[in-house]
Amino acid sequence: MTLTELKYLIAVADEKHFGRAAERSFVSQPSLSAAIKNIEQELGVRVFERSKRGVELTDVGAEIVEQARRTLDEAARIKAVAKQGRGRHRLRLGVIHTIAPYLLPQLVVALRKLAPEMSLDIEENMTANLDRLLKSGELDAVILALPYEAPGIEVEPIYDEEFLVVVPQGHPFGRRRAVPVDELDAGELLLLPVGHCLRDQVLGACTEFSRPPPAGRLGNSLETLRSMVASGLGVTVLPKTALTERYDSPLVKSVPFAEPRPKRRIAVAWRKAGARPGAVRKLIDAIKSVDLPVELLGGAE
Repeated sequence: MTLTELKYLIAVADEKHFGRAAERSFVSQPSLSAAIKNIEQELGVRVFERSKRGVELTDVGAEIVEQARRTLDEAARIKAVAKQGRGRHRLRLGVIHTIAPYLLPQLVVALRKLAPEMSLDIEENMTANLDRLLKSGELDAVILALPYEAPGIEVEPIYDEEFLVVVPQGHPFGRRRAVPVDELDAGELLLLPVGHCLRDQVLGACTEFSRPPPAGRLGNSLETLRSMVASGLGVTVLPKTALTERYDSPLVKSVPFAEPRPKRRIAVAWRKAGARPGAVRKLIDAIKSVDLPVELLGGAE
């Protein structure tokens, strides 16, 4: 018997009518009836009882149909395995918004050198959404800020990154070598909206700013916050990778925090069950090879 004949068998069992089963299967009724007869002859048992009231499964027929369903499911899995194999050299990578613009340009180049056969599909999103996509298998790995943990997910910390205070030119902090956290003015602080982990990290370091800021003091991206500071609307806190030479602006100045300096820890996370250890390791090696103003964990490789 063939997989097509098993599909006909299931269609008749579901519809309890040969005509409707044939329509559902896009085949003529005589062809479908012949296929069912062929199965019954091959197995040596009656799968269906036919009567004026319709079609009913025999006791053994019910077991045969259930096995047919399992067989078709397994056949579908073979196709899924083949599809996965065709995409084996493609890494589906998720990155949070506050990392992607500052890491990806160099990471793509580094990964191309380390693994020229591996291409990237990139999803830039917030942690909550990347978590969902990773767990569902729609992403192979994600780059995000800790804390983060989830059942069945492997997490490897990669580097620590300091935060700096960003102020408009002429601001008193611009003449300081370092700024204590408790000297920041909550009325001046510009933040990302709720849902961004960087906002939570900034508020975690500056606990006196836990209340929501007034309207007009939120920016949807780090670059928007930088522009708001340049316009003199206030001060903000940015990760050090967003303050490298390529992002210099004569309208703003970055100042370190006084010790202990607040920082965030960046990690790669991937599913244990769907592990592609070789691809993930190349990703981690590529991140560690990139020239960023961060402190690598465990040393460069």
